Amino acid sequence: MPKEREVLGVDALFVGAGPASLAGAIRLMQLQEEHNRTAAEKKELLVAVIEKSSGLGRHNLSGAILDPRALDELMPDWREQDPPVESWVTSHEVRYLFRRRSLRAPITPPPLANKGFPIVSLSRFTRWLGGKAEAMGANIFDHFPARELIREEGRVAGVRCGDRGVDKAGREKENFEPGAEIRSPVTVLAEGTRGSLTRALVERDALLAHRNPQGYALGIKEVWKVRPEKFRPGHVSHTMGFPLGRKTFGGGFIYHMGDNHVSVGLVISLDYRDALMDPYEMMQRFKGHPFLRRLLEGGGRVAYGAKTIPEGGYYAVPRLAVDGCLIAGDAAGLVNAQRIKGLHLAMKSGIEAAETVWEALAAGDVSARFLSVYERRIMDSWAGKELRRVRNFHQAFHRGLVRGMPQAALQYVTRGRGLVDPIRVEEDARTMEPLPRRPGARPEKAAMKYDGTLSFSREDNVFFSGTEHEEDQPCHLEVPDTAVCLGRCAEEYGNPCQYFCPAKVYEFVEGEEGRSLQVNFSNCLHCKTCDIKDPFGNIIWRCPEGGGGPKYTIM
Repeated sequence: MPKEREVLGVDALFVGAGPASLAGAIRLMQLQEEHNRTAAEKKELLVAVIEKSSGLGRHNLSGAILDPRALDELMPDWREQDPPVESWVTSHEVRYLFRRRSLRAPITPPPLANKGFPIVSLSRFTRWLGGKAEAMGANIFDHFPARELIREEGRVAGVRCGDRGVDKAGREKENFEPGAEIRSPVTVLAEGTRGSLTRALVERDALLAHRNPQGYALGIKEVWKVRPEKFRPGHVSHTMGFPLGRKTFGGGFIYHMGDNHVSVGLVISLDYRDALMDPYEMMQRFKGHPFLRRLLEGGGRVAYGAKTIPEGGYYAVPRLAVDGCLIAGDAAGLVNAQRIKGLHLAMKSGIEAAETVWEALAAGDVSARFLSVYERRIMDSWAGKELRRVRNFHQAFHRGLVRGMPQAALQYVTRGRGLVDPIRVEEDARTMEPLPRRPGARPEKAAMKYDGTLSFSREDNVFFSGTEHEEDQPCHLEVPDTAVCLGRCAEEYGNPCQYFCPAKVYEFVEGEEGRSLQVNFSNCLHCKTCDIKDPFGNIIWRCPEGGGGPKYTIM
């Protein structure tokens, strides 16, 4: 007897339990509370937030220095509610790193001046924010991976979650359980960077038509516990230069948190051109610079993780409303790349989504025409104005750091315009340059040696992310045509997936029948780099079985 799929009806559905969804759920509960104080007819909304991970915060990673503007708006008294602030920024600096030395900038550029802002672990902050949402009556469900959108008469009507208990061959196991259908008049997609449902919706409904393709960066982060005499609570360093050089845009960060913990990371734009570029190795080399070595020596690594960041900005934000659905947070590309911040914009989008959902439910109209007020709310607010002021920032660096710096300076003076507005760019998957085909001209990729104390192998570091996946399940990383991998991709680009993945998911092995691709999906950090950077678009990331993936606690 086949098991029936559970169907749950809710009034509002948020997909992904990050800052955007949780802020939206809190605001919706506030609106209900405000209404019920004075209205004769009380409302009791059923609000659901679904999350693919095994618990709140376990898939949430960021730097992170929080601009509290949206949080002040949502909960003016949040500072009195025991927030999980690791430290408050007390000092900041920007350094240019040469190979063996560094040069401190005489002043910190205003976009990177964060004095007085809270430094947070996004994992902990998300758990705290989720607790506030639940206390107000929102329902949060983990282990719920949204697999596909439900459409009825052209309208988004909810989501269908992935099945549990399916083996590698796609057969039902003894513990098989069909994924639930969660139906709602309005669904808010806030599933993070390159969300699989958002990607499908954007492509199907051409929501990026006549706009820039989204541009991304990969952020790789480790948390260290350093010796007490080296710890400076609240101190922040941002770096440029080594190990990236002049042709690749990106930079490093060092945030002194609490309890001698320091957050160390490297952010690398994914529009890089070198097919043999290895962002993970760059991160390990970054820590070997004398400036970081002095800080980290004698300490120990506590945690590791990676995620992609949507940095395309104002001109890469898709249409944010269709019939029955809104897009919010990182899924919408709401990040200020100049400030290296997106949490406050994500939360603001959640607040505006909640306001829009409340009005739509009251009017009984969830059409794209009615819901489109959401996009106007964002773009007319301080969030939209902030994005517009940096509208060409990421694109200015499309050809590297040296070409980008003068353009960025001019954009700052002209409030985002620069010489060309908008700057048009190609998507990240198209920027990689083929390797030379001439005999003897093809560069060889030398393997990096890891010392095990300051630099670590991918396999070693993945352990510190807590990543786990049920091994006997279908691979959630689809490679539709492996012949491309072993043929054109190998010949033209040297199989860059083995370099750009920060978790050694893609490995080429020699066997009796020759060379083959081995996909170690159980290592996957859910960063989505492969879905973004593969030059042939031959890797598709989908949600694995619920609960799989990293288990971040302090990231």
